[in-house]
Formats: sequence, C-alpha cells, structure tokens
Amino acid sequence: MPTSDVVARETAWLQAAGDGLPALRKADGGPWDIVQAYWPGNRLATKKSGIYVTRGAFDFDHVNAQRYRPQHTLVLVLWWPVRTSTALIAEQEQQAFDDAIELLVERIAGPVGDKTHGRFLSVGEVPGQVSVAVVFDPPWQTIQSADNNLRATATYHADDFEITG
Repeated sequence: MPTSDVVARETAWLQAAGDGLPALRKADGGPWDIVQAYWPGNRLATKKSGIYVTRGAFDFDHVNAQRYRPQHTLVLVLWWPVRTSTALIAEQEQQAFDDAIELLVERIAGPVGDKTHGRFLSVGEVPGQVSVAVVFDPPWQTIQSADNNLRATATYHADDFEITG
C-alpha cells in the first residue's frame, strides 16, 4: 500500500454520506461548502467554508524485524468565512463553526467498533495520544483580518497497513 495517497483516502472518507455518520458537505446535507484534499491554490476558495485535508508528517513504526507500519499525522485546515462583521452575526458564525466541527469530529471517530475508515489499519486510535485535537485561531484576530473568517486545525493520526521488508 503506498503512503502517498493517504490524503486522498482520508478525503474520500470525509466526503462520504449516507453511511449513518454525519454528512459534511452541503451537497449532502452537511454544513461545509468544500471537503477536499490539499490547500487550494486560489483565494476564491477561501470565500466558502472548507475542510482541507493535508498531511503534517508520517513515519514508519518498526513493529518487528520484518514489518513497518506507516503512521500518518493528518492535519485538517478548517476555514469558515464570516459573512459580515457585526457582533451578532459574528457570534452566530462562531456557534455555527463549533457545530460544524462537532459533526467533523463525530465523522472522524467513525462508527462504534470500526476505526479503519475503510482504508486504514486504524484512525484516531494511537494509544496514549489524543484521538483528535482541534486548535482554534483567535477569532478576534481572524474576523478582523482581510479574509474575515474563523480558522482551526484538526490533527489526528492514521496507522496504515503494515509493509514487510
């Protein structure tokens, strides 16, 4: 199994709908305009709410003399434009962003008893580590920025299938 397609595999999981987990894309009834692999190259995408799946790192865990288990650190860039900067709307947008992230974390957690996302050995299940960490950029800075948005990153790990060698 190649390690270079990890972003595409996780993006496919996050784009899925109709499986009993929250749908994330607006086209499927979710709150996000965009769920895609990698950060977009144009600024027009930042006018829409988006989940951009990137990879922060990966390493090979040497499980024994013959096997390696790639572990990927997935970093989701979460982008939520604020339509206007009035206080009431800004507060409502912050709540909507929190609600959308709640659905994302629920989707990442997956169904009870299956943490594979159908594509990995396990996701968000590294012993001794936080399953999903969400870090918010300060809204008093991002809402006042030229982009007028809310931003956060969600970070978690995915263990890949073992490679023998």
